Amino acid sequence: MNQKTFDIALEHDGIAYQGWVTPSEEARINGTPRSYHVVLNETLFGNLSKSGDQWTVDEQRPAGLVNKVGLLIQSRIK
Repeated sequence: MNQKTFDIALEHDGIAYQGWVTPSEEARINGTPRSYHVVLNETLFGNLSKSGDQWTVDEQRPAGLVNKVGLLIQSRIK
């Protein structure tokens, strides 16, 4: 894992998730990463990106879980 990678942990619908997030090297105009590669419970969760206030993922995942992961990422990058 590279130096930008950080660990995350959360619970959703009674399931505990642990994993890590790796920001993409590709940046937006404001300097923030364009997307975030997320692994939860040793399984690829997907690549999350944010548009406005909406977090999306390139895999089919529960919307509530995507939002929770997105909020965790957002809290770490501020």
